[in-house]
Amino acid sequence: MQQDPRQDPAPLTPHLRVRQERGHTVLEFRGEIDIAAATGITPHLDRLTSEPGARIVIDLRPVEFFDCSGLRLLYRARARVLDGDGQLHLVCAHPLTLRVLRVTGLARLLPPRPTLDEALGQPEATSGSL
Repeated sequence: MQQDPRQDPAPLTPHLRVRQERGHTVLEFRGEIDIAAATGITPHLDRLTSEPGARIVIDLRPVEFFDCSGLRLLYRARARVLDGDGQLHLVCAHPLTLRVLRVTGLARLLPPRPTLDEALGQPEATSGSL
């Protein structure tokens, strides 16, 4: 029997750790999120965000660098989760990453929360709409 990757406490890639917390799947992005990291993260992200009714939190707090590849991951996750009538929350406190999210408009579609507790405590319909 194959082990469920969401229960594995070890990182799925050097840039992604996944765990369950309060009924949500928490995807913790780590280190430098660039095209190389995104290539490793994408298959795991796709599998976890394709489940109907998925309750996902993406935690960017451990991220040191975040470029357009990271933005594509967030847009992709959002679209997939919303297509499955799920919910997606974002945790981000780094000023430069927050600035990128605001400048690109993603902060309106996926409002970042400063702490994991805040993201996990949000009402059901928190993913921004177009």
